[in-house]
Amino acid sequence: MLTNLYLVRHAYSTYSPDELGRPLSQRGFIDAEKIKKLFENEEIDIIISSPYKRAIQTVEGIANFREKVVLLEENFKERTLSIGAVEDFEAAITKVWVEPTFSWSGGESNMDAQKRGVKALKNLLTTCEGKNVVIGTHGNLMTLILNHFDKNYDFNFWKTLDMPDIYKLTFEYQELKEVKRIWNRTENI
Repeated sequence: MLTNLYLVRHAYSTYSPDELGRPLSQRGFIDAEKIKKLFENEEIDIIISSPYKRAIQTVEGIANFREKVVLLEENFKERTLSIGAVEDFEAAITKVWVEPTFSWSGGESNMDAQKRGVKALKNLLTTCEGKNVVIGTHGNLMTLILNHFDKNYDFNFWKTLDMPDIYKLTFEYQELKEVKRIWNRTENI
């Protein structure tokens, strides 16, 4: 029995230090509408999202079209890099990818964030077997989940992700059978 999980990286947001409440930008809302249209011809059973507003707003059009509720899953939230702002984001994010067990003060290591995300994903494979599930999430966590199954999804891959971006993961029971990118910003403009 096949289960399809669509990992949806959120669209562009309006920057704010409020990670939980940061909304989509005007461009983000335009892209969220395109994502809704992309899924109009797909049979979607369940829509789940990180509790972060930008992730919810990216997938809620699909939920509205399908007359479903967006279910929130804390474990699909973005990885916490640090408890506070970092001086040099590029250096900080590079270090956690180079040293997967390292974490900044109050932050999560790659290994910890990956375990959290993979545990949530595997739970879905059990509870939603045979379903098509859309998951609103974040770029770093999405890459860490993919990296669990294939080490080619690494820091360099993360740097190439679009915002938004969508990857369809097809599982047979708990075994990953296929990963397919179904969003390309240049084709979806």
